[in-house]
Amino acid sequence: MTESGELREAVLDDGREVVVKRGHGPGATAAEAAGLRWLAAAGTVPVPAVHRQDEDSLVIDRVPAGRPSASAAERFGRGLAQLHAAGAPAFGAPPPGGPADAWIGRAPMANVQGTDWASWYAEHRVLPYVRRAVDAGTFGSAEAALFERACRRFPPLDEPPARLHGDLWNGNVLWDGRDAWLIDPAAHGGHRETDLAMLRLFGCPHLDRVLAAYQEVAPLAGGWPDRIGLHQLFPLLVHTVLFGQSYAGQAVAAARTLG
Repeated sequence: MTESGELREAVLDDGREVVVKRGHGPGATAAEAAGLRWLAAAGTVPVPAVHRQDEDSLVIDRVPAGRPSASAAERFGRGLAQLHAAGAPAFGAPPPGGPADAWIGRAPMANVQGTDWASWYAEHRVLPYVRRAVDAGTFGSAEAALFERACRRFPPLDEPPARLHGDLWNGNVLWDGRDAWLIDPAAHGGHRETDLAMLRLFGCPHLDRVLAAYQEVAPLAGGWPDRIGLHQLFPLLVHTVLFGQSYAGQAVAAARTLG
C-alpha cells in the first residue's frame, strides 16, 4: 500500500489493485462516482470501475502505468468522439444519480440545466467564476465588465448536448501502454468542443493524432480553431479561482478575443 495526500493505493481480497480517494467537500465523491459510471456506460474510453463510494471516500480501479503512443492516441480520439455522441439530456445535466451541486477539481460547479448553449455557458460556466474572482480581489470591475461583454457575443453553436468528461486536462488522461483512460471527471452535458479545448489548453501527448482520429468519427463544425478561446474561458476561470493571478492573465486575454 502506498499513500500520497488524499490518495491511497490498496489491494482487495481478490487481488485487484485499487485507489482509495478521500472526499474534499460535500457531494464530491458522489459526483465523481456518478460521473465515472456515466462515462463508463458509453462503453467508449476506458474508465476505472467504482467499487465503493460513501460521503468520505471513493474506491476505484488503479490504472496500470504505461507510456502514451500514437496508436493509443488515435483510439482515444475515436473513443472520445463516441463518448460525446452518447449525449446528455440537456446542457448542464448531471450524470444519473449525481448531485446538481458538483465540483471541478476543488471548485464548486453547479449543474443547472439549460436548452440554449450560449446563455447556459455564460450563466453557469463563465460568470459564476468571474464573480468568485472578483470577490477574491483577483479581478476588478473592468475585468468583470470585459467578461460580461464577451458573454453577450457567444455564438449559438447549434449542436445537441454532448456527454462531457468536463475536466479534460492532461493529468486526467492516464496511459496504460495500450489505451488512454479517463479519471477525475466533472461530468455533465455540454458542448463537445469544450473537452477538446481543454485538452489543447493543458497539453496532451500526441494531440494531433487524437484530434485527427476524432474528426474521422465526428467532424467538428467549421471554424472550430477560432472557437478554442471561447471554450477555454471555463477552465481558465476555474483555475483563476483556484490558483489566482497565475491564470488570470490568460483568462482575460481569452475574453478580449471575444469581447
